[in-house]
Amino acid sequence: MSINLSGGCDHIKTNSAENPIDIHTCHCSVCKSVTGQATTHVAFFNHGDLTVDNPQKINRQPFNANNPGGPLELCTCSDCGTPVMLDDKMGRIRAVVPNIMGFDPSFPAATYHAFYDPSTGVPKPDDGRPVCEGLRSDFVWPPEK
Repeated sequence: MSINLSGGCDHIKTNSAENPIDIHTCHCSVCKSVTGQATTHVAFFNHGDLTVDNPQKINRQPFNANNPGGPLELCTCSDCGTPVMLDDKMGRIRAVVPNIMGFDPSFPAATYHAFYDPSTGVPKPDDGRPVCEGLRSDFVWPPEK
């Protein structure tokens, strides 16, 4: 089946003809801080599967303010400031948050909950999808490039 998942803004487009390798609802504090959302729909792609046009227009900043040397960078448009993707400096993945990075609402749904921490006092999700304390146990990071 041929797919086309595309997002971005008027100045930078992201596109993939491949399915994401992981799609989850994230409960981590970093996603909450960056997006302002209680939970965040996140999709990981193999790094080479999500292409970017006009990469010269990307501004990069650390994704995690508490770990500025970490591997993930938030990429925003230098013209309009729109977030367009997360880029892994190690070349393993690129990630998107479909609802804030220009993707169609029909983007594939999350298959599980990641980084759920019961100590936050937030009720455990009960929508029938698995709930994990990290990424799903069978997730394997792609090799570094």
